[in-house]
Amino acid sequence: MEIFSNILIYFVIIPVLTLGGLALTKNKGIDAIRAVAVTGASALVLLALYLVAMFLHARAAGDMSDMILTTSVTWYEPLNIKLALGVDGVSVVMILLSAFIVFAGVFASWKMDPLPKQFFLWFFLLSTGVFGFFISVDLFTMFMFYEVALIPMYLLIGVWGSGNKNYSAMKLTLMLMGGSAFLMLGIIGIYFHSTATPGEYTMNLLEIAKNNAIPHNWQMFLFPMTFVGFGVLGAMFPFHTWSPDGHASAPTAVSMLHAGVLMKLGGYGCFRIAIYLMPFAAQQMGWIFLTLTGISIVYGAFSACVQTDLKYINAYSSVSHCGMVLFAILMFNNTAMTGAVLQMLSHGLMTALFFALIGMIYGRTHTRDIREMGGLMHIMPYLGVGYVIAGFASLGLPGLSGFVAEMTIFFGSFEHTDMFHRVLTIAATTSIVITAVYILRVVGKLLYGQVQNEHHKTLTDADWSERLSTATLIIAVAIIGCFPNFFIGIIHDSFVPVVEALKAYAPSVM
Repeated sequence: MEIFSNILIYFVIIPVLTLGGLALTKNKGIDAIRAVAVTGASALVLLALYLVAMFLHARAAGDMSDMILTTSVTWYEPLNIKLALGVDGVSVVMILLSAFIVFAGVFASWKMDPLPKQFFLWFFLLSTGVFGFFISVDLFTMFMFYEVALIPMYLLIGVWGSGNKNYSAMKLTLMLMGGSAFLMLGIIGIYFHSTATPGEYTMNLLEIAKNNAIPHNWQMFLFPMTFVGFGVLGAMFPFHTWSPDGHASAPTAVSMLHAGVLMKLGGYGCFRIAIYLMPFAAQQMGWIFLTLTGISIVYGAFSACVQTDLKYINAYSSVSHCGMVLFAILMFNNTAMTGAVLQMLSHGLMTALFFALIGMIYGRTHTRDIREMGGLMHIMPYLGVGYVIAGFASLGLPGLSGFVAEMTIFFGSFEHTDMFHRVLTIAATTSIVITAVYILRVVGKLLYGQVQNEHHKTLTDADWSERLSTATLIIAVAIIGCFPNFFIGIIHDSFVPVVEALKAYAPSVM
Protein backbone atom coordinates (compact mmCIF):
# COMPACT_ATOMS: atom_id res chain seq x y z
CA MET A 1 0.00 0.00 0.00
CA GLU A 2 1.07 3.58 -0.68
CA ILE A 3 0.79 4.49 2.97
CA PHE A 4 3.69 2.20 3.92
CA SER A 5 6.06 4.01 1.57
CA ASN A 6 5.67 7.13 3.72
CA ILE A 7 8.08 7.17 6.67
CA LEU A 8 5.58 9.06 8.82
CA ILE A 9 3.43 5.97 9.33
CA TYR A 10 6.39 4.28 11.03
CA PHE A 11 6.11 6.70 13.93
CA VAL A 12 2.94 4.75 14.71
CA ILE A 13 4.14 1.34 13.56
CA ILE A 14 7.29 1.35 15.73
CA PRO A 15 5.43 1.91 19.04
CA VAL A 16 2.85 -0.71 17.99
CA LEU A 17 5.63 -3.21 17.21
CA THR A 18 7.17 -2.37 20.58
CA LEU A 19 3.85 -3.22 22.20
CA GLY A 20 3.89 -6.54 20.39
CA GLY A 21 7.47 -7.20 21.45
CA LEU A 22 6.61 -6.46 25.07
CA ALA A 23 3.62 -8.79 24.91
CA LEU A 24 5.85 -11.59 23.60
CA THR A 25 8.38 -11.28 26.44
CA LYS A 26 5.98 -13.26 28.68
CA ASN A 27 8.12 -14.59 31.56
CA LYS A 28 11.54 -13.84 30.08
CA GLY A 29 12.43 -11.39 32.82
CA ILE A 30 13.13 -7.71 33.24
CA ASP A 31 16.16 -7.70 30.92
CA ALA A 32 14.01 -8.72 27.93
CA ILE A 33 11.43 -6.06 28.79
CA ARG A 34 14.10 -3.39 29.01
CA ALA A 35 15.70 -4.53 25.75
CA VAL A 36 12.41 -4.25 23.84
CA ALA A 37 11.62 -0.83 25.37
CA VAL A 38 15.08 0.56 24.60
CA THR A 39 14.98 -0.80 21.05
CA GLY A 40 11.62 0.85 20.37
CA ALA A 41 12.65 4.19 21.92
CA SER A 42 16.00 4.22 20.09
CA ALA A 43 14.30 3.45 16.77
CA LEU A 44 11.97 6.42 17.29
CA VAL A 45 14.92 8.76 17.96
CA LEU A 46 16.76 7.59 14.85
CA LEU A 47 13.63 7.91 12.73
CA ALA A 48 12.98 11.42 14.10
CA LEU A 49 16.54 12.48 13.25
CA TYR A 50 16.13 11.05 9.75
CA LEU A 51 12.87 13.00 9.38
CA VAL A 52 14.68 16.22 10.33
CA ALA A 53 17.33 15.51 7.69
CA MET A 54 14.61 14.87 5.08
CA PHE A 55 12.85 18.08 6.03
CA LEU A 56 16.03 20.15 5.78
CA HIS A 57 16.72 18.66 2.36
CA ALA A 58 13.18 19.47 1.21
CA ARG A 59 13.47 23.01 2.61
CA ALA A 60 16.67 23.58 0.67
CA ALA A 61 14.83 22.55 -2.50
CA GLY A 62 11.93 25.00 -2.27
CA ASP A 63 9.23 26.84 -0.30
CA MET A 64 8.49 25.24 3.06
CA SER A 65 5.23 26.98 3.84
CA ASP A 66 3.40 23.82 2.73
CA MET A 67 3.48 20.38 4.28
CA ILE A 68 5.70 17.60 2.98
CA LEU A 69 5.34 13.80 2.92
CA THR A 70 1.60 14.17 2.46
CA THR A 71 -0.30 10.93 1.88
CA SER A 72 -4.02 10.25 1.97
CA VAL A 73 -5.72 6.84 2.04
CA THR A 74 -9.48 6.45 2.31
CA TRP A 75 -10.43 4.89 5.62
CA TYR A 76 -14.21 5.32 5.91
CA GLU A 77 -15.72 6.38 2.61
CA PRO A 78 -19.31 7.31 3.72
CA LEU A 79 -17.95 10.23 5.81
CA ASN A 80 -14.89 10.81 3.60
CA ILE A 81 -12.57 10.01 6.52
CA LYS A 82 -9.02 9.35 5.42
CA LEU A 83 -5.73 8.38 6.97
CA ALA A 84 -4.10 11.61 5.86
CA LEU A 85 -0.50 12.26 6.86
CA GLY A 86 1.81 15.23 6.49
CA VAL A 87 4.28 17.38 8.41
CA ASP A 88 5.59 20.91 8.41
CA GLY A 89 8.30 22.47 10.54
CA VAL A 90 6.17 22.60 13.68
CA SER A 91 5.21 18.93 13.37
CA VAL A 92 8.82 17.92 12.80
CA VAL A 93 10.18 19.56 15.94
CA MET A 94 7.28 18.19 18.02
CA ILE A 95 8.04 14.69 16.76
CA LEU A 96 11.73 15.18 17.58
CA LEU A 97 10.82 16.39 21.09
CA SER A 98 8.51 13.42 21.63
CA ALA A 99 11.14 10.90 20.51
CA PHE A 100 13.80 12.23 22.88
CA ILE A 101 11.46 12.35 25.87
CA VAL A 102 10.23 8.80 25.22
CA PHE A 103 13.88 7.71 25.07
CA ALA A 104 14.74 9.51 28.31
CA GLY A 105 11.55 8.21 29.95
CA VAL A 106 12.49 4.58 29.26
CA PHE A 107 15.79 4.96 31.11
CA ALA A 108 14.15 6.96 33.90
CA SER A 109 11.87 3.90 34.38
CA TRP A 110 14.74 1.39 34.31
CA LYS A 111 13.91 0.15 37.82
CA MET A 112 10.12 0.30 37.44
CA ASP A 113 8.35 -1.97 39.89
CA PRO A 114 5.80 -3.55 40.08
CA LEU A 115 4.57 -4.88 36.70
CA PRO A 116 7.28 -3.34 34.48
CA LYS A 117 5.97 -5.02 31.31
CA GLN A 118 2.46 -3.67 31.79
CA PHE A 119 3.86 -0.22 32.58
CA PHE A 120 5.83 -0.06 29.33
CA LEU A 121 2.84 -1.39 27.38
CA TRP A 122 0.71 1.55 28.49
CA PHE A 123 3.66 3.92 28.17
CA PHE A 124 4.18 3.04 24.50
CA LEU A 125 0.46 3.09 23.81
CA LEU A 126 0.45 6.68 25.04
CA SER A 127 3.44 7.34 22.77
CA THR A 128 1.53 5.87 19.81
CA GLY A 129 -1.22 8.42 20.31
CA VAL A 130 1.22 11.32 20.60
CA PHE A 131 3.10 10.50 17.40
CA GLY A 132 -0.12 9.71 15.51
CA PHE A 133 -1.54 13.10 16.48
CA PHE A 134 1.48 15.04 15.22
CA ILE A 135 1.64 13.28 11.83
CA SER A 136 -2.12 13.49 11.05
CA VAL A 137 -3.80 16.14 8.93
CA ASP A 138 -7.27 14.54 9.04
CA LEU A 139 -9.45 15.83 11.87
CA PHE A 140 -10.91 12.41 12.67
CA THR A 141 -7.57 10.63 12.88
CA MET A 142 -6.13 13.51 14.91
CA PHE A 143 -9.00 13.18 17.37
CA MET A 144 -8.64 9.40 17.47
CA PHE A 145 -4.92 9.56 18.27
CA TYR A 146 -5.65 12.36 20.76
CA GLU A 147 -7.93 9.99 22.67
CA VAL A 148 -5.40 7.15 22.40
CA ALA A 149 -2.88 9.44 24.10
CA LEU A 150 -5.27 10.40 26.91
CA ILE A 151 -6.78 7.05 27.89
CA PRO A 152 -3.59 5.35 29.23
CA MET A 153 -3.06 8.18 31.70
CA TYR A 154 -5.75 6.86 34.06
CA LEU A 155 -4.05 3.48 34.52
CA LEU A 156 -0.50 4.82 34.48
CA ILE A 157 -1.33 7.12 37.39
CA GLY A 158 -3.92 4.93 39.12
CA VAL A 159 -1.71 1.80 39.19
CA TRP A 160 1.89 3.08 39.26
CA GLY A 161 1.36 6.49 40.83
CA SER A 162 1.84 7.65 44.42
CA GLY A 163 -0.03 9.68 47.00
CA ASN A 164 -3.72 10.27 46.35
CA LYS A 165 -3.35 8.58 42.97
CA ASN A 166 -6.91 7.34 42.46
CA TYR A 167 -8.39 10.79 43.00
CA SER A 168 -5.76 12.41 40.79
CA ALA A 169 -6.21 9.87 37.99
CA MET A 170 -9.99 10.23 38.01
CA LYS A 171 -9.87 14.04 38.15
CA LEU A 172 -7.41 14.19 35.27
CA THR A 173 -9.42 11.76 33.17
CA LEU A 174 -12.77 13.45 33.74
CA MET A 175 -11.48 16.95 33.00
CA LEU A 176 -9.56 15.93 29.88
CA MET A 177 -12.47 13.88 28.61
CA GLY A 178 -14.72 16.88 29.23
CA GLY A 179 -12.39 18.88 27.02
CA SER A 180 -12.56 16.08 24.44
CA ALA A 181 -16.36 16.37 24.38
CA PHE A 182 -16.10 20.06 23.45
CA LEU A 183 -13.47 19.19 20.88
CA MET A 184 -15.59 16.47 19.30
CA LEU A 185 -18.53 18.86 18.91
CA GLY A 186 -16.22 21.41 17.34
CA ILE A 187 -14.85 18.88 14.85
CA ILE A 188 -18.34 17.74 13.85
CA GLY A 189 -19.35 21.35 13.25
CA ILE A 190 -16.22 22.01 11.19
CA TYR A 191 -16.88 18.89 9.12
CA PHE A 192 -20.40 19.98 8.13
CA HIS A 193 -19.09 23.39 7.10
CA SER A 194 -15.86 22.19 5.51
CA THR A 195 -16.96 23.02 1.97
CA ALA A 196 -19.54 25.18 0.20
CA THR A 197 -20.70 22.13 -1.79
CA PRO A 198 -23.21 20.01 0.17
CA GLY A 199 -22.38 16.32 0.27
CA GLU A 200 -18.65 16.82 -0.37
CA TYR A 201 -17.62 17.33 3.22
CA THR A 202 -14.03 16.59 4.23
CA MET A 203 -12.01 16.03 7.40
CA ASN A 204 -8.71 17.05 5.78
CA LEU A 205 -7.64 20.24 7.54
CA LEU A 206 -5.56 21.41 4.55
CA GLU A 207 -8.60 21.16 2.29
CA ILE A 208 -10.81 22.85 4.88
CA ALA A 209 -8.36 25.75 5.18
CA LYS A 210 -8.18 26.06 1.40
CA ASN A 211 -11.98 26.02 1.02
CA ASN A 212 -12.38 28.69 3.75
CA ALA A 213 -16.10 27.89 3.76
CA ILE A 214 -16.97 27.98 7.47
CA PRO A 215 -19.51 30.83 7.90
CA HIS A 216 -18.49 33.56 10.28
CA ASN A 217 -21.43 32.97 12.62
CA TRP A 218 -20.51 29.28 12.87
CA GLN A 219 -16.87 30.16 13.47
CA MET A 220 -17.97 32.21 16.46
CA PHE A 221 -19.70 29.11 17.83
CA LEU A 222 -17.10 26.47 16.93
CA PHE A 223 -13.90 28.37 17.74
CA PRO A 224 -14.41 28.48 21.53
CA MET A 225 -15.32 24.79 21.54
CA THR A 226 -12.13 23.72 19.82
CA PHE A 227 -9.91 26.20 21.65
CA VAL A 228 -11.30 25.23 25.06
CA GLY A 229 -11.16 21.55 24.11
CA PHE A 230 -7.45 21.79 23.43
CA GLY A 231 -6.91 24.48 26.06
CA VAL A 232 -7.94 22.09 28.84
CA LEU A 233 -4.98 19.87 27.96
CA GLY A 234 -2.79 22.97 27.69
CA ALA A 235 -3.69 23.79 31.33
CA MET A 236 -5.41 27.06 30.43
CA PHE A 237 -6.97 28.95 33.34
CA PRO A 238 -9.50 28.07 34.80
CA PHE A 239 -9.32 24.51 33.38
CA HIS A 240 -5.85 23.81 34.80
CA THR A 241 -6.74 22.20 38.15
CA TRP A 242 -6.20 18.62 36.94
CA SER A 243 -2.55 19.33 36.15
CA PRO A 244 -0.92 19.78 39.61
CA ASP A 245 -2.73 16.78 41.13
CA GLY A 246 -2.09 14.59 38.09
CA HIS A 247 1.61 15.39 37.93
CA ALA A 248 2.08 15.03 41.68
CA SER A 249 0.69 11.48 41.64
CA ALA A 250 2.13 10.24 38.33
CA PRO A 251 5.24 8.03 38.17
CA THR A 252 8.40 9.74 36.93
CA ALA A 253 8.35 8.74 33.25
CA VAL A 254 4.63 9.49 32.96
CA SER A 255 5.13 12.97 34.40
CA MET A 256 7.96 13.45 31.91
CA LEU A 257 5.89 12.39 28.92
CA HIS A 258 2.71 14.09 30.09
CA ALA A 259 4.19 17.50 30.91
CA GLY A 260 6.90 17.29 28.28
CA VAL A 261 4.81 16.15 25.32
CA LEU A 262 1.15 15.47 26.01
CA MET A 263 0.39 19.00 27.17
CA LYS A 264 1.91 20.25 23.92
CA LEU A 265 -0.95 18.60 22.04
CA GLY A 266 -3.09 21.39 23.49
CA GLY A 267 -1.04 24.25 22.06
CA TYR A 268 -0.47 22.41 18.78
CA GLY A 269 -4.19 21.74 18.36
CA CYS A 270 -5.14 25.36 19.13
CA PHE A 271 -2.72 26.53 16.46
CA ARG A 272 -3.36 23.84 13.86
CA ILE A 273 -7.16 23.59 14.09
CA ALA A 274 -8.84 26.40 16.03
CA ILE A 275 -6.85 29.36 14.70
CA TYR A 276 -5.90 28.09 11.24
CA LEU A 277 -9.39 26.90 10.27
CA MET A 278 -11.36 29.72 11.91
CA PRO A 279 -9.29 32.91 11.53
CA PHE A 280 -12.29 35.26 11.64
CA ALA A 281 -13.45 33.98 15.03
CA ALA A 282 -9.86 33.91 16.26
CA GLN A 283 -9.53 37.62 15.53
CA GLN A 284 -12.90 38.42 17.09
CA MET A 285 -12.60 36.28 20.23
CA GLY A 286 -8.85 36.01 20.69
CA TRP A 287 -8.77 38.74 23.34
CA ILE A 288 -10.90 36.59 25.70
CA PHE A 289 -8.51 33.65 25.61
CA LEU A 290 -5.50 35.95 25.59
CA THR A 291 -6.70 37.31 28.93
CA LEU A 292 -7.20 33.79 30.33
CA THR A 293 -3.74 32.68 29.21
CA GLY A 294 -2.22 35.82 30.70
CA ILE A 295 -3.83 34.86 34.01
CA SER A 296 -2.40 31.33 33.62
CA ILE A 297 1.12 32.71 33.27
CA VAL A 298 1.05 34.86 36.39
CA TYR A 299 -1.21 32.63 38.49
CA GLY A 300 0.89 29.53 37.81
CA ALA A 301 4.11 31.31 38.76
CA PHE A 302 2.66 32.74 42.01
CA SER A 303 1.17 29.35 42.93
CA ALA A 304 4.54 27.67 42.47
CA CYS A 305 6.02 30.14 44.96
CA VAL A 306 3.89 28.91 47.86
CA GLN A 307 4.31 25.15 47.31
CA THR A 308 6.60 22.94 49.35
CA ASP A 309 6.20 19.71 47.35
CA LEU A 310 8.74 19.49 44.50
CA LYS A 311 6.25 18.01 42.06
CA TYR A 312 3.60 20.62 42.83
CA ILE A 313 6.18 23.36 42.33
CA ASN A 314 7.03 22.01 38.90
CA ALA A 315 3.38 21.33 38.05
CA TYR A 316 2.33 24.93 38.73
CA SER A 317 5.42 26.11 36.88
CA SER A 318 4.15 24.08 33.91
CA VAL A 319 0.80 25.87 34.11
CA SER A 320 2.69 29.15 33.78
CA HIS A 321 4.96 28.04 30.94
CA CYS A 322 2.19 26.31 28.98
CA GLY A 323 0.09 29.43 29.41
CA MET A 324 2.91 31.31 27.72
CA VAL A 325 2.59 28.99 24.70
CA LEU A 326 -1.09 29.78 24.20
CA PHE A 327 -0.45 33.45 24.98
CA ALA A 328 2.10 33.67 22.17
CA ILE A 329 -0.07 31.79 19.67
CA LEU A 330 -2.89 34.27 20.30
CA MET A 331 -0.64 37.19 19.39
CA PHE A 332 -1.20 36.18 15.74
CA ASN A 333 2.19 37.20 14.37
CA ASN A 334 5.12 35.20 13.09
CA THR A 335 7.60 36.20 15.77
CA ALA A 336 5.36 35.32 18.72
CA MET A 337 4.23 32.05 17.13
CA THR A 338 7.85 31.10 16.54
CA GLY A 339 8.46 31.78 20.23
CA ALA A 340 5.45 29.60 21.12
CA VAL A 341 6.96 26.58 19.38
CA LEU A 342 10.38 27.26 20.90
CA GLN A 343 8.64 27.43 24.27
CA MET A 344 6.96 24.07 23.62
CA LEU A 345 10.38 22.61 22.87
CA SER A 346 12.06 24.31 25.81
CA HIS A 347 9.38 23.55 28.36
CA GLY A 348 9.02 19.99 27.13
CA LEU A 349 12.68 19.28 27.71
CA MET A 350 13.23 21.19 30.93
CA THR A 351 10.04 19.99 32.65
CA ALA A 352 10.86 16.40 31.66
CA LEU A 353 14.30 16.98 33.17
CA PHE A 354 12.76 18.43 36.33
CA PHE A 355 10.38 15.51 36.79
CA ALA A 356 13.15 12.98 36.09
CA LEU A 357 15.39 14.57 38.73
CA ILE A 358 12.54 14.91 41.24
CA GLY A 359 11.68 11.23 40.79
CA MET A 360 15.32 10.25 41.32
CA ILE A 361 15.64 12.42 44.43
CA TYR A 362 12.34 11.10 45.81
CA GLY A 363 13.43 7.52 45.17
CA ARG A 364 16.36 8.12 47.52
CA THR A 365 15.00 10.49 50.17
CA HIS A 366 11.38 9.19 50.13
CA THR A 367 10.12 12.75 50.44
CA ARG A 368 9.33 15.60 48.09
CA ASP A 369 8.93 18.20 50.84
CA ILE A 370 11.69 20.78 50.51
CA ARG A 371 11.40 21.53 54.25
CA GLU A 372 12.74 18.05 54.97
CA MET A 373 15.73 18.27 52.65
CA GLY A 374 18.98 20.19 52.49
CA GLY A 375 22.63 19.86 51.58
CA LEU A 376 21.95 17.38 48.78
CA MET A 377 24.53 18.95 46.48
CA HIS A 378 27.30 17.44 48.62
CA ILE A 379 25.59 14.04 48.78
CA MET A 380 24.47 13.61 45.17
CA PRO A 381 26.34 16.24 43.11
CA TYR A 382 25.27 14.95 39.68
CA LEU A 383 21.56 15.21 40.49
CA GLY A 384 22.20 18.56 42.17
CA VAL A 385 23.94 20.05 39.15
CA GLY A 386 21.21 18.68 36.88
CA TYR A 387 18.56 20.37 39.02
CA VAL A 388 20.43 23.68 38.89
CA ILE A 389 20.65 23.49 35.09
CA ALA A 390 16.92 22.72 34.82
CA GLY A 391 16.19 25.63 37.15
CA PHE A 392 18.33 28.06 35.16
CA ALA A 393 16.58 26.97 31.96
CA SER A 394 13.21 27.57 33.61
CA LEU A 395 14.06 31.10 34.75
CA GLY A 396 15.46 31.99 31.33
CA LEU A 397 19.24 32.05 31.73
CA PRO A 398 20.98 33.02 28.45
CA GLY A 399 22.61 30.04 26.77
CA LEU A 400 19.77 27.70 27.67
CA SER A 401 16.50 27.05 25.86
CA GLY A 402 14.23 29.07 28.16
CA PHE A 403 15.88 32.40 27.35
CA VAL A 404 15.52 32.00 23.58
CA ALA A 405 11.88 30.95 23.82
CA GLU A 406 10.68 33.59 26.27
CA MET A 407 12.50 36.50 24.66
CA THR A 408 11.07 35.58 21.25
CA ILE A 409 7.59 35.46 22.75
CA PHE A 410 7.87 38.82 24.48
CA PHE A 411 9.41 40.56 21.47
CA GLY A 412 6.65 39.16 19.25
CA SER A 413 3.96 40.13 21.73
CA PHE A 414 5.26 43.68 21.99
CA GLU A 415 5.01 44.10 18.21
CA HIS A 416 1.36 45.02 18.80
CA THR A 417 1.10 48.75 19.29
CA ASP A 418 -2.28 48.87 21.08
CA MET A 419 -2.51 49.31 24.84
CA PHE A 420 -4.38 46.04 25.52
CA HIS A 421 -1.71 43.76 24.07
CA ARG A 422 1.17 45.70 25.55
CA VAL A 423 -0.30 45.80 29.06
CA LEU A 424 -0.88 42.05 28.95
CA THR A 425 2.65 41.51 27.68
CA ILE A 426 4.11 43.61 30.51
CA ALA A 427 2.02 41.65 33.03
CA ALA A 428 3.23 38.35 31.54
CA THR A 429 6.88 39.40 31.81
CA THR A 430 6.50 39.61 35.60
CA SER A 431 6.49 35.80 35.55
CA ILE A 432 10.24 35.94 34.83
CA VAL A 433 10.86 37.57 38.20
CA ILE A 434 8.44 35.28 40.02
CA THR A 435 10.02 32.22 38.43
CA ALA A 436 13.46 33.33 39.58
CA VAL A 437 12.11 33.65 43.13
CA TYR A 438 10.76 30.12 43.46
CA ILE A 439 13.56 28.45 41.50
CA LEU A 440 16.32 30.07 43.56
CA ARG A 441 14.38 29.40 46.76
CA VAL A 442 14.07 25.70 45.98
CA VAL A 443 17.68 25.35 44.81
CA GLY A 444 18.94 27.06 47.97
CA LYS A 445 16.78 25.00 50.31
CA LEU A 446 17.13 21.65 48.54
CA LEU A 447 20.76 21.57 47.56
CA TYR A 448 22.59 23.78 50.03
CA GLY A 449 22.52 24.44 53.74
CA GLN A 450 22.46 21.78 56.43
CA VAL A 451 21.33 18.20 55.89
CA GLN A 452 17.92 17.88 57.55
CA ASN A 453 17.93 14.10 57.85
CA GLU A 454 20.96 12.09 58.96
CA HIS A 455 19.81 9.20 56.78
CA HIS A 456 20.32 11.38 53.70
CA LYS A 457 24.10 11.41 54.31
CA THR A 458 24.26 7.77 53.22
CA LEU A 459 22.42 8.26 49.92
CA THR A 460 24.03 7.53 46.57
CA ASP A 461 24.22 9.64 43.44
CA ALA A 462 22.65 8.83 40.06
CA ASP A 463 23.46 5.48 38.43
CA TRP A 464 24.28 5.01 34.73
CA SER A 465 20.65 4.74 33.50
CA GLU A 466 19.65 7.89 35.38
CA ARG A 467 22.67 9.76 34.06
CA LEU A 468 21.87 8.73 30.49
CA SER A 469 18.25 9.84 30.85
CA THR A 470 19.04 13.26 32.32
CA ALA A 471 22.15 13.92 30.20
CA THR A 472 20.07 13.45 27.04
CA LEU A 473 17.71 16.21 28.17
CA ILE A 474 20.44 18.53 29.49
CA ILE A 475 22.33 18.39 26.19
CA ALA A 476 19.12 19.09 24.25
CA VAL A 477 18.32 22.13 26.43
CA ALA A 478 21.82 23.49 25.83
CA ILE A 479 21.69 22.85 22.07
CA ILE A 480 18.46 24.84 21.69
CA GLY A 481 19.89 27.66 23.80
CA CYS A 482 23.17 27.84 21.88
CA PHE A 483 21.91 27.12 18.36
CA PRO A 484 18.37 28.58 18.20
CA ASN A 485 18.64 29.54 14.53
CA PHE A 486 18.68 25.88 13.52
CA PHE A 487 15.25 25.32 15.06
CA ILE A 488 13.89 28.72 14.03
CA GLY A 489 14.86 27.90 10.45
CA ILE A 490 12.83 24.70 10.61
CA ILE A 491 9.65 26.18 12.04
CA HIS A 492 9.60 29.77 10.73
CA ASP A 493 7.92 29.19 7.35
CA SER A 494 5.22 26.97 8.87
CA PHE A 495 3.37 30.02 10.19
CA VAL A 496 3.05 31.74 6.81
CA PRO A 497 -0.35 30.19 5.87
CA VAL A 498 -1.79 30.88 9.34
CA VAL A 499 -0.63 34.49 9.53
CA GLU A 500 -1.84 35.12 5.98
CA ALA A 501 -5.27 33.73 6.87
CA LEU A 502 -5.40 35.99 9.93
CA LYS A 503 -4.38 39.06 7.90
CA ALA A 504 -7.50 38.72 5.76
CA TYR A 505 -9.57 39.69 8.80
CA ALA A 506 -7.16 42.04 10.51
CA PRO A 507 -4.93 44.00 8.10
CA SER A 508 -3.01 45.43 11.04
CA VAL A 509 -1.72 41.98 12.07
CA MET A 510 2.06 42.06 11.71
